[in-house]
Amino acid sequence: MGILEKINSPRDLKGLSLTELQELCGEIREFLLKSVSETGGHLASNLGIAELTVAVHREFDLSRDRLVFDVGHQCYVHKILTGRRGKFASLRKFGGISGFPKPEESEYDAFIAGHASNSVSVALGLARARTLRGEAHSVLALIGDGALTGGLAYEALCDAGCTEEPLIVILNDNGMSITESVGGMARYLSRLRLKPSYLKFKQAYRRVTEKLPGGRTLYRLTHTVKMALKHALLRNSSMFEEMGFQYVGPVDGHDIGALRGALRWAKAQNAPVLLHAVTQKGRGYAPSETAPEAYHGVSVFDVEAGLSGADAPTFSSAFGEALTELAGRDRRIVAITAAMTSGTGLGGFAERFPERLLDVGIAEGHAAAMAAGLAAGGMLPVFAVYSTFLQRSYDMLLHDVALSGARAVFAVDRAGIVPGDGETHQGIYDAAFLATVPGMKIYAPASLAELRDMLTQAVVRDSGPVAVRYPKGKEGAYRAGGVNPSAVLREGADITLVTYGIMTNVALRAAEKLAAAGISAEVIKLGVIAPLDTAGIERSAAKTGALIILEDSAETGGVGERILARLSERGAAPARARILSAGCKSLPEGGVDDLRRLRGIDAEGVCAAVLEVCYAKNAS
Repeated sequence: MGILEKINSPRDLKGLSLTELQELCGEIREFLLKSVSETGGHLASNLGIAELTVAVHREFDLSRDRLVFDVGHQCYVHKILTGRRGKFASLRKFGGISGFPKPEESEYDAFIAGHASNSVSVALGLARARTLRGEAHSVLALIGDGALTGGLAYEALCDAGCTEEPLIVILNDNGMSITESVGGMARYLSRLRLKPSYLKFKQAYRRVTEKLPGGRTLYRLTHTVKMALKHALLRNSSMFEEMGFQYVGPVDGHDIGALRGALRWAKAQNAPVLLHAVTQKGRGYAPSETAPEAYHGVSVFDVEAGLSGADAPTFSSAFGEALTELAGRDRRIVAITAAMTSGTGLGGFAERFPERLLDVGIAEGHAAAMAAGLAAGGMLPVFAVYSTFLQRSYDMLLHDVALSGARAVFAVDRAGIVPGDGETHQGIYDAAFLATVPGMKIYAPASLAELRDMLTQAVVRDSGPVAVRYPKGKEGAYRAGGVNPSAVLREGADITLVTYGIMTNVALRAAEKLAAAGISAEVIKLGVIAPLDTAGIERSAAKTGALIILEDSAETGGVGERILARLSERGAAPARARILSAGCKSLPEGGVDDLRRLRGIDAEGVCAAVLEVCYAKNAS
């Protein structure tokens, strides 16, 4: 770590030679492997972007110039270079540094970034603000080829290209999102990668003409000849220039010298420029080079041995197995994923039914609308998507799915509190916004058995749109199955505890602790959270006279508020009632236990709230 240990800010890069910069990238990869293997996090993408990040920091002052990451999971090298190397032991932990850009962490982080395809939009906004304020710094957007499968990126590119606003869009092209990139853009970029001859001609031609008397004038006058040569070399590979960008590339994304030259050229144009850099995801670590999708996001692992094999089943893997089994019995079933085949447990489905696995890339809105079309065409679509990314489909859920009454199933993975990734990836909003979609039925399984039963119910027997929401990771102590809208799991006389999903385990643990303290809690588990069946809750609350609703979702518009509103309408709300939820503020990085404790929705927090409610009830 001879060079890296001397790098405490980007200013320390300025005196390094090209050879030293290349050596530094090797040391950064060694540091990343050691650190991320001990903490977990996003690995392969950061191994692949070392040279590009170093080159950007060498050519720009990002305390003044602005760099907007797309998704942002590839910002680890940036954080290492900007004074946060010593904090990597706390990466993605409670109270530690984020795995994504975070402006409150550093002046070098221009904008928070956790979702895909928005970087050019944000960067264009920053560029326009700069110009309107009469400032002169550079603005850059770093976007991956996977993010170019999202429609928002094209809205921004179309706008930016016609503005003449100085803006540099760096396309980090590694042929991957989480899995291999799909679609027409992937094929287009593949053609560009194979034809570097145009870039070499363009650079050589400009060098020659600049040395001649009147060379700049000659360069402009021969533009027609240059364009003809370009089309001869690239044929139809001029999309970005047709949109108004000056295109440079493809550049070897692991050649710091070439990258620095391209970045200097891009800055000098004082116009919209797209710099196409080709990188290798997972570079420098043989297992991740071979299987970059497996090393995209990792838990703690041994560097020498690589990732371990089979682990205990998770909600995601149980979903994938159950859907594969159902698809074997019904050829109408198709699975949709937005670049998350492995993450949503659909790897086995893809192997067995490749023609019925539809990967649309990072395009969740398109996926939801396509699901409605598939349903209208007589198929049974199941869209497996992370809760935080389903948010981008809200308009399509209302317009295309709900209005048509589409028989479509939404498997909402990572619902509730999500560990590690912080505020950009929390699944705490779907319970509220899905409940506003007309006709939407929402299942909330608390166990793997319930997930299988509820998915079967949704696919085989339900009509209209259905969502099945479940958390990241493994199940808890509660293991029962069934498809009950509401069930009393534990009889009690002093207070009613209502919950759903994985929080059932917390409610049952709290009830046991309360029993030891002499308080009898009745626990009601909801299997369906929309439409709500509150009859059992009403009877229980009338008996106990006190009610607590426990959920790991946002409070506003959540299940708790809807239950209390329903009981109030019927004049059945108890005088002592409280909602324990994930709250109304964003959740930081940390483990699930840390975040539950932060919001007071762990077993101890529930017990404390029950004691307060019961004390107030007895005092009155």
